[in-house]
Amino acid sequence: MLELRLVQGSLLKKVLEAIHELVTDANFDCSRTGFLLQAMDSSHVALVALLLHAEGFEHYHCDHNLSMGMNLNNMAKMLRCARNDDDIITIKADDGSDTITFMFESPKQGKIADCEMKVMDIDSEHLGIPDCEYQAIVRMPSAEFMTICKVLSGIGDTVVVSVTKEDVKFTSGEIGSGNIVCRQNQTIDKPEEATTIEMQEPVSLTFALRYMNSFTKASSLSEQVTISLSSELPVVVEYKIAEMGYIRFYLAPKIEEDEETKP
Repeated sequence: MLELRLVQGSLLKKVLEAIHELVTDANFDCSRTGFLLQAMDSSHVALVALLLHAEGFEHYHCDHNLSMGMNLNNMAKMLRCARNDDDIITIKADDGSDTITFMFESPKQGKIADCEMKVMDIDSEHLGIPDCEYQAIVRMPSAEFMTICKVLSGIGDTVVVSVTKEDVKFTSGEIGSGNIVCRQNQTIDKPEEATTIEMQEPVSLTFALRYMNSFTKASSLSEQVTISLSSELPVVVEYKIAEMGYIRFYLAPKIEEDEETKP
């Protein structure tokens, strides 16, 4: 049996809004310590990993490991029943049942609503994501990163992310040339507005802006985004979810075609 109660129900709504356009169907794997979602997008280009710790819920009970397959578009629609940011969401699933129940409480208005959704049988396997050392780790305001991706997507389809000790540069240029440079800036008064760089060696990689723009839908979850880059690894774009956990997006860099292989 699974039963969890989230006082700040808006967090779960924001999570679903961030990923439901990228991933259609996915398994929520629940255990005593929390629940995890890991899924590829339909093109098998990007990977989403979500972790919510049990300690972040007001009430969390899961007496044995449980995997629930759900259509994320339908789940996002269900969660819109929580009309206010302070609505409380309770999720229940009984052993052997093919449905999951969502209950929404509005403390201010004294309203309670509930709805059921059928779970799906989704065949998927967990990919082993090892802990890696990255050549460069950039932390910057998530709103700023979102703006950069939106602006550059009007110029081209790809973005080159180049990191040095002093700054991170975002470049796009299919129809022209656009460069946006963010210098390292450790704002002490407002840490959430700081841009910080940890660099082992300079790195410059190219990514599809369509996916980067999709990742920025998670900006409402965190004031800061962490971008981890290494020439031999997918980029990791991470948003912390309050004290509950994180959502991470993985995207392989685009590899330029070798000049010698061109006809």
